[in-house]
Amino acid sequence: MFGKIKKALGIESVKLELIIPESVDKNAGLITGFIRLTSLSDNNIVEKITVEMIEKYTRGRNENKLINEYPMGRIEKKEKIVFSKNDIIEIPFDMDFVFVQSEMDKLGENNFLTRGLVSLAKKAKGVKSEFSVKAEAYVKGTTLHPFDVKPVKLI
Repeated sequence: MFGKIKKALGIESVKLELIIPESVDKNAGLITGFIRLTSLSDNNIVEKITVEMIEKYTRGRNENKLINEYPMGRIEKKEKIVFSKNDIIEIPFDMDFVFVQSEMDKLGENNFLTRGLVSLAKKAKGVKSEFSVKAEAYVKGTTLHPFDVKPVKLI
C-alpha cells in the first residue's frame, strides 16, 4: 500500500536534472542543453518532456509590485522512454527562443546619452527581468511530475 502511494506521488520515481549553460547570447535565439533522467525504481515510462524558457518581468515596489511571466520558447519531446533502476538517460535538446526588448531598452541601447537616463528610470520604477528554463517530464502513473528550473543570463 505504501509503495502504491509513493509511486502515485512520484516519490523514488524519476528524477529530472536540467543541464544548460549559465549564460546565453540573446541575439542567437538558441539555447542548447540536455535533460538527465535517473530513477530509484524499476519500470518507469516517461511519456513526454517539455522544456520552456520564461521571462519573469517585475515592476513596482511593495504593495504596488506587479509580476508577469512571458513565454519565450517551448519544445515538447513526445517519445516514450522506458528505463529502470540505476539507468542514466541524457536527452539533448535545442530550443529556439525570442527575446523582445522594450522601447525603453531599445532607446538606451541605441543612444549612449540616454543609456544612463533609462537605467535610472528603471531603477526608480523597480523594473527587473529574470530569465529561466523549466523542464518537466510526464511519467506514467504519477500525479506529481518531476521538474527542474534553472536561471539563465542573457548576454
